[in-house]
Amino acid sequence: MVFINRRREIEQEMGNVAGAVSHISTIPVTTRAPRTLWMKVRSQDWWERVVMMEFTDTDWRDNFRMSRQSFVKLCRIMERVMEPCEVTIRTPVPTGMRVAMVLYKLASCAEYCVIANQFGVHKSTVKKMVYLFCHGMVDSVIKTLIRVPTLEEACAIAERFEWAHSIPQIIGCVDGSHIPCLPPSDGYRDFINRKGWPSYILQGVCNDKYCFWNVSCKMPGSAHNANALRQSHLFQNAHSFPKRAVQIEGQDVDFFLLGDPAYPLMPWLMKGYLQSPRLTPQEECFNVYLSSARTSIEIAFGRLKSRFRVLLKRSDFHYTFTPYMVATCCALHNFCEMEKEHVNPRWAEEATSAGRQFPQPVSQANRANNSAATAIRRALTDYLAAHVPLRRRL
Repeated sequence: MVFINRRREIEQEMGNVAGAVSHISTIPVTTRAPRTLWMKVRSQDWWERVVMMEFTDTDWRDNFRMSRQSFVKLCRIMERVMEPCEVTIRTPVPTGMRVAMVLYKLASCAEYCVIANQFGVHKSTVKKMVYLFCHGMVDSVIKTLIRVPTLEEACAIAERFEWAHSIPQIIGCVDGSHIPCLPPSDGYRDFINRKGWPSYILQGVCNDKYCFWNVSCKMPGSAHNANALRQSHLFQNAHSFPKRAVQIEGQDVDFFLLGDPAYPLMPWLMKGYLQSPRLTPQEECFNVYLSSARTSIEIAFGRLKSRFRVLLKRSDFHYTFTPYMVATCCALHNFCEMEKEHVNPRWAEEATSAGRQFPQPVSQANRANNSAATAIRRALTDYLAAHVPLRRRL
């Protein structure tokens, strides 16, 4: 009897299992598609064979804005920032190739996917290298390429400026240039400049050799140049400039910068007299000589943008990263100038043509004058009238 009951229990359990199995079999079964591609085929032939083995110095300069010798030196400077990680899944991108991708981007403003196809990497790799390079440059290396001159260097700069333009005590020229950017959707209007396009204001100070020794790029395009000056480290640290006062027409005159009418007149920042029919011949002469000296900053900006056309176009960088990119271009410009890398006239022609798309706005004149600065400007005016031929604006 017990055996018969146990048998019935087993048959009932088997029936329940069969029912469960039949129920499960009604659930649709999805099969994973076979993987057709593990790693996309890419070719680095252009970099490994064409660039490294076939490029002439002209090719290097056209593509990377510097000779191969200067490129190798730059790679050594940036090695600590750009060197690959020790542990990687795939073969790491070598340091030289990383730096080359960044220079190619800054020189051409090509899209990430275009550069990726050229170098045989993914576009995310190109973007990663650009951000890594620019952040590394601004956080560390830039201090060796863009810095305030020492007293000895300031004296040499002032002597060269006086020899070329007759005005003593000049150690630099300051000006602003608008750099196109992609503005944020929130606060878009703050970036629209007087010409109607979004930008950042690049404020630069250069010496007579067209090298920047101070740059600032944090104010949106709607700001006035004078306001950009007040918000910069240049204004806040003007007291720390090298100093060596000399007597000019009975007035103590220390080192100073030259600016355009948009800037305030201060003891360390000279500008010309505002245009007026009442200008004396001596005042007009001062304006002419000052304008001649100020061509240094205009040439510096021209050479900077000729080298790095990314500054001429509305690039695909996030607006918070744009200042890093601009500062990096200024540092690389100084590096090229120090290495005596010339600017190809063709680059300048292309930059002039591209620049017409985003015409530079002109800031309104600033009428703020400092009494001490006014006395210094008068002494310089009298000095020029007594020592050089009077000139008039043509």
